[in-house]
Amino acid sequence: MTFKEVLEFEYVTISEAKEIIEEIAKKRQEKADLLYETRRGLRHLRNFAKLPPEKAKELVEELEKLPQVGRKDLAVKIADIMPDIPDEIRTIFAKERFNITPEQIDEILEIVDKYR
Repeated sequence: MTFKEVLEFEYVTISEAKEIIEEIAKKRQEKADLLYETRRGLRHLRNFAKLPPEKAKELVEELEKLPQVGRKDLAVKIADIMPDIPDEIRTIFAKERFNITPEQIDEILEIVDKYR
């Protein structure tokens, strides 16, 4: 039995994951057909990626600079969802130990709107 260990961990957006999996799929297709799971995962990523990878990365970087976001995992989640309304932002922050103000929500939505 072989075990695989995590050598590196990084939060990536759906758009960035799509790009990574497409590269892997391209290499694997040269040798053999893609596994069912790989095809399904790639289909999911293609359906839900809302931005090009470069734009998604820029959005995450801009969101991380906001004091109310501050963490990459939250910024990535916002970039993946591309929220339209304040309730979607509140849902993302529901498990956080602080309350987000309407002004902070508006600031996040303004930044997200720049990338639509």
